[in-house]
Amino acid sequence: MAQDSSKVWTVFSLVSALGAAAVAKKGLDKAWQLATGKQPPENPADPDVEIWEAVSWAVASGIAVGLARMIAQRKAASYYARSTGHLPPDLRKDGQRA
Repeated sequence: MAQDSSKVWTVFSLVSALGAAAVAKKGLDKAWQLATGKQPPENPADPDVEIWEAVSWAVASGIAVGLARMIAQRKAASYYARSTGHLPPDLRKDGQRA
């Protein structure tokens, strides 16, 4: 039973994180276009992309996607805990049992 619970949580957590990252990326793309009037760099490592633009994009996308994933995983863990009565296997403190 604990094995099944662990698998469910793994899939649930992964799906929520990927969905949140995709939504954050779309929002960030739009925000970048509004702020700069240009498309975000497709490949910041490309030497034709100015360094300020590459660094700005890397920082903005890292923060946006990281925060979105963290918030989504926290919400998923909260939903999991409400549904099962305990935290997901990866988040249980030492000694906690299902």
